Amino acid sequence: MSDTTSQFGVLLVNLGTPDSPTAADVKKFLKQFLSDPRVVDISPWIWKPILNGIILNTRPAKVAKLYESIWWDQGSPLMVISQRQRDKLAQSLHTTFGFEVPVELGMSYGNPSLDSGLNKLKSQGVNKIFVLPLYAQYSCSTVAPVFDAIADLHKTKRDFPELRINKDYFDHPAYIAALADSVKQHWQSKGRGEVLLMSFHGVPVRYVTEGDPYQMQCQKTAELVAESLALSPEQWRICFQSQFGKEQWLTPATDKLLEALPAEGIKSVDIMCPAFSSDCLETLEEISGEGKASFRSAGGERYEFIACLNDSKQHINLLTQIVEQQTLGWC
Repeated sequence: MSDTTSQFGVLLVNLGTPDSPTAADVKKFLKQFLSDPRVVDISPWIWKPILNGIILNTRPAKVAKLYESIWWDQGSPLMVISQRQRDKLAQSLHTTFGFEVPVELGMSYGNPSLDSGLNKLKSQGVNKIFVLPLYAQYSCSTVAPVFDAIADLHKTKRDFPELRINKDYFDHPAYIAALADSVKQHWQSKGRGEVLLMSFHGVPVRYVTEGDPYQMQCQKTAELVAESLALSPEQWRICFQSQFGKEQWLTPATDKLLEALPAEGIKSVDIMCPAFSSDCLETLEEISGEGKASFRSAGGERYEFIACLNDSKQHINLLTQIVEQQTLGWC
């Protein structure tokens, strides 16, 4: 290890994406994702026949068409943005620390895998690894699977690197400032709607009643953003998207709220997705596309989607601060 290179590295983690917008690749991705008991914690005796017999034979072709509708020339939006985040964070950390800090990507599902990301860091001589899941709000269905996978990957190893895993950053001042600034910039360029909707990915209510702090953290994030923007209670709403299955999920549901707002006299909205660090299928197709159609069909007139933080300067600054704070004593 040279004097100009650190002994620690950073593993950026996101959910993942299919390798291509084809039914075959989507099926492979969904099988891995939906087989994780942290994501679907139904008894495998009940769930596996449903997954393998029904879902994986009916959903991939439909979902592939949705992915195709948002796919970029360079590839999956989530993957392209994640690669930009990786590169820009590495540059920022080099400036901050004065030496190279290796940064690699690892996805919970799909490619590049968590294992490949860890191995790339280890091949660069890294013996201390900071794992940074790009989920501001902790959930047992997002951050916990990263913890599980990292532990599983080292169960058979005779040795393993020193590890630190970031749990959440839902109320980090730089995170709140970045979100608020993204709204202000959007208002300056596109004008301002009557209500700001903050749509978070949903989870089953049961997860929360069993101890998952996700709902509380989403609420706190929304309140802090609203406070930063000096919004009155009538000027913002929190909602939850992407419901799956028949179990009761957190409410209000984003799709139902969008259908109801015009009847309340609200014809102009801005909507953002604070729980997503990168634009992806759930933001570009579900919110920017389907959400807009639903709102207008219900009588809404103006609908503006505010992009995720992606690889913005404010977002990279936030991630840099988190790395600085969580790797104290490693330099």
